Amino acid sequence: MSILKNMRLGLLHVGVAMTFVLINGVLNRVMIDNLGILASVMAIFVVLPYVLSPLQVWIGQYSDTHPFFGYRRTPYIALGILLCTIGLVLTPHAAFSIAENGVRGAPLAVIAFGLWGFGYNLAVVTYLSLASDLSTEKNRSRTIAVMWFMMISGIIATSIIVGIALENYSHAQLINVFNVTALIILGLALLGLVGVEPRYQDRPSQSRESQRAAIQAIVTNPQARLFFTYLILLLATIQGQDVLLEPFGGQVFGMDEQETTFLTAIWGSATLIALLFYGFVLSRWLDKKRGAMLGGSIAIAGLILIVASGVLTNTSLFITGISALGFGTGIATSTNLGLMLDMTTPEQAGLFIGAWGLADALARGTGTLLGGVMRDVVTYLTNSINIGYVSVFFVQALMLVISLIMLRYINVTAFRDNQPSLTELVAIQGDV
Repeated sequence: MSILKNMRLGLLHVGVAMTFVLINGVLNRVMIDNLGILASVMAIFVVLPYVLSPLQVWIGQYSDTHPFFGYRRTPYIALGILLCTIGLVLTPHAAFSIAENGVRGAPLAVIAFGLWGFGYNLAVVTYLSLASDLSTEKNRSRTIAVMWFMMISGIIATSIIVGIALENYSHAQLINVFNVTALIILGLALLGLVGVEPRYQDRPSQSRESQRAAIQAIVTNPQARLFFTYLILLLATIQGQDVLLEPFGGQVFGMDEQETTFLTAIWGSATLIALLFYGFVLSRWLDKKRGAMLGGSIAIAGLILIVASGVLTNTSLFITGISALGFGTGIATSTNLGLMLDMTTPEQAGLFIGAWGLADALARGTGTLLGGVMRDVVTYLTNSINIGYVSVFFVQALMLVISLIMLRYINVTAFRDNQPSLTELVAIQGDV
């Protein structure tokens, strides 16, 4: 795959990531800190999209075998990004409506966050499947590096620009920022999507029996089950904390909206440096599995530093912890994405990307819900907002330790040896 086509795929990844900066970062902080909405209530609405995550398996499998006008991924990606941006535009209106009247605002929030979540699920599983379709095992590491380099760069740029735009915060300015960002995302999607996928001859659709057999093959593969569980624990930790870091900075360290938004830029910069460092230096000596162990260990150290910063109320430790967490996340992201694509068979790329995407969505939902509810419960029991946050970060560090223990038992070769081909699955179901 050419570097230009790789970069165009990266634009799709950037667009979806921008919605997370605004919703999980900016809007999350505004709802909890400015509007006084409970973190557990915010967590419920942020988790709502992940309730739809099981659809990723079906969407991935469906796009494998149901092309539109010869395109297996493009129509699904386009629809997903469109729904994602519509939901993005509606979310600040939903937040203000909840603050004014929770009962009246809840239906709008369900619609807004639901559209964003469904669009996210639809877009991500299909553009990652397209990346798998277009890349080979030889250039897959470069594909991952370019896409995630662009995504993290986009997160950093979005965080900085949005932070500056919200220097003089107002509800109207927040809505304007969301609207302009949505238009930019649609423009990036147009540049990234048109003409990037080659047109295929229509493939015959699979029967429901063969589709069920393909999904069953994942369920019955012990290495697939182990990898699925490992991903949930790992991602619940390194992704579940992101909705609490900005409120933590605001409520414990007294940072304003602009300062807490820049925390995302600090995390993103460290992640970006780690991606490049592993991709061009460490990967020569460390395979993906050992790299994942290293990244996870650094992330654990970052979480411990964040815990210590809360105990000591030390801003320097907090910034250092965020930097270490970002650096560990960068290495873990690069290595685990490589493992994920290695544990994906070419014939069923959409199905397997959907399964791993389901693990990612469940992890985000579990981590976000656990963080929000645990923060509120511990804060209520101890009457200390500081202890509430610190307890969440400590538990997440323990979860990450458990995930690294599980990683020791994951074997890509054993996974492939136990995975039947699509032809074998169809034959098993009597379709041939």
